Amino acid sequence: MIKRDIETELVNLSTQYPVVTVTGPRQAGKTTLTRMVFADYNYCNLELPDIRQLAVDDPRALFSSFPPPVIIDEVQRVPELLSYIQVMADENDQAGQFILTGSHQLYLHEAITQSLAGRTALLTLYPLSIKELFQSGYKLSRDELIFTGFLPRIYKDKLEPYKAYRNYYQTYIERDLRQVSNIRNLDQYEKFLHLLAGRIGQLVSLNALSGDIGVSSTTLAEWLSVLEASFIIFRLKPYHENFGKRLVKSPKLYFTDVGLAAYLLGITEVDQISRDPLLGNLFENMVILEALKTRMNKGMEPNLYFYRDANQKEIDLLYKNRNELIPVEIKAAMTYNKSLHNNIIYLNKITGGDKGYLIYAGDLEYEKSEISVLNFAKTYSIFE
Repeated sequence: MIKRDIETELVNLSTQYPVVTVTGPRQAGKTTLTRMVFADYNYCNLELPDIRQLAVDDPRALFSSFPPPVIIDEVQRVPELLSYIQVMADENDQAGQFILTGSHQLYLHEAITQSLAGRTALLTLYPLSIKELFQSGYKLSRDELIFTGFLPRIYKDKLEPYKAYRNYYQTYIERDLRQVSNIRNLDQYEKFLHLLAGRIGQLVSLNALSGDIGVSSTTLAEWLSVLEASFIIFRLKPYHENFGKRLVKSPKLYFTDVGLAAYLLGITEVDQISRDPLLGNLFENMVILEALKTRMNKGMEPNLYFYRDANQKEIDLLYKNRNELIPVEIKAAMTYNKSLHNNIIYLNKITGGDKGYLIYAGDLEYEKSEISVLNFAKTYSIFE
């Protein structure tokens, strides 16, 4: 079993709060993690129809069958339980009574805000990180990682990535999507998803997509919100501080699992990755996800942005560490060239910074006064 970096923070928070809530995409490993860490807890799975019905009809009977300490899986399916959990947590006044998991952040966030404010710690578990895989002995290449993706079950059960993501995608469309959104035309929605995969790392114009799909931009905005709330995509915000230049204000779009993006692009074999015109975008997606996972596994705010000004000067990733802005350029190239970090030097002149990183797919690594060059497998070292 692959050890998850978030485990330390999960255990720590369970000694401080009566409730710990772990959110994240489906199949990211929430159930496996919580049941392994809290092996002596009762376990209640609200995905099971009879258990879910009992929770709806008779919550007190549910907690008689599954008393705390208890893990409650997919708690967003019966948000009414949170009011009961609030009362029980207050009455018992003990840490670690309830471990909750959920895979739809909008519903769960609203319910927690109303019922468990101040009583629960929040963690987000994303699929496996490159660090976790490499430390567990999986030494995959750039292209193998992009194609295989990061769903734990692919590695645990040695699944074929393309088929695994096809099943993952179909399950999401057929079940989760119908639960959270009233979408009448699934064909249009599927086209929307495929078009988004072709725009990884770009500023997405919903007006342009509206013409391609035949759906209003307002509807597309709603669909995008559903995808974000379900942890399918995330948006990286631009850094807004005024550097004396006109800055882009629209976010860029990425997928929370690059393997799903590769599937949506029609990539069926690992050999296609290096020839795909979106290789750079997919690699950027993977590295930015590694930064995001590193921060979230520590229970910390991501503090991740990008920079682009009216002169088309761009930094793929900006990491705000206290009052310091650290620029990170991401290149899929395997051969180092000093021109790859020109934009880092440009931004440091504006901000007065003196440090930046180039993350690429090559093996040559070195550190100079202003630029550190790292292989992508070392991404985590910047953000810990």
